[in-house]
Amino acid sequence: MLIEIPDPDVILSVIVAFLVGLGGLFIYYKLRPMIKSNETTDASQIERLEYYERQLIDMKIRLDSLEIQGLDVKSEDPNQELKQFLEKLAKNEVKENPLKSTIQTKPKVEEPQTISRMPNLDHNNATDYVLHLITNKAMTSRDIQVTLKRSREHTSRLMKKLFDDGYVKRNTDSKPYTYSISEKGKERIGSIESTQIVV
Repeated sequence: MLIEIPDPDVILSVIVAFLVGLGGLFIYYKLRPMIKSNETTDASQIERLEYYERQLIDMKIRLDSLEIQGLDVKSEDPNQELKQFLEKLAKNEVKENPLKSTIQTKPKVEEPQTISRMPNLDHNNATDYVLHLITNKAMTSRDIQVTLKRSREHTSRLMKKLFDDGYVKRNTDSKPYTYSISEKGKERIGSIESTQIVV
């Protein structure tokens, strides 16, 4: 039995084709992880961009709803109303007792505009401060938290107590809830102002 051996050109072409196939598979498996990692990175970046886009849309809707309701979005100092209130009290005290004010006058030193932390307030002072804040305009719990520079939990407990005691009204029609002063709260503010003026 005779076996016919193919030409050396045919054998060489089969070997070269086999080696080229092996090289192609090697390169494919080396490049595949890089291609997949780029695709997953792009997908995670797209998810992040979509998340931020939804957040921006939500903020835009809230801003538009505030403008529609006629509420002014203020970027001024949140403690401005309290400062004006304290200045008014100081002027009333000077009118009531001018001799006392001339004895205890000290040169006025300008305070820095940025206050790092609010002094420790007992419960009554924090209550009165919050009631004074919401006298003219309704505020959210977050706004009050930022103004008081207290934790979210502390502010939530305080607002719940004020609501339970009847000093504030809670508007549940909008999210987040807004708080405004009630008649009982206005009476308390009025009694505090009158006692401070008398003293």
